[in-house]
Amino acid sequence: MLDEQIILQVVDKFLMQLEQQLAEKHVDIHFTDELRRYLAKNGFDPLMGARPMARLIQDTLRKALADELLFGRLVAGGEVTVTVIDDKVELKFDQDALAAAEPA
Repeated sequence: MLDEQIILQVVDKFLMQLEQQLAEKHVDIHFTDELRRYLAKNGFDPLMGARPMARLIQDTLRKALADELLFGRLVAGGEVTVTVIDDKVELKFDQDALAAAEPA
């Protein structure tokens, strides 16, 4: 079984990939330690290792971000922090960054 530090490194690898993809769309994203721990706990299976992590990130982060990128608050770029509240992934948008990203 992988130790927690290695699992967190795997989480960071997935999050870094997502961060790079969003940077191309002018989105600055931040991940809290709570989110990292949530993904490490829920994206790791003793039998399958970290393989379920990609699906968890797809289901919890990418789908919500895709909606915001296409139809919501991140269409023109912006800043978002991803955290976990009551065992649920939450997106928090920086309104100042969003206002600066909107055309005048």
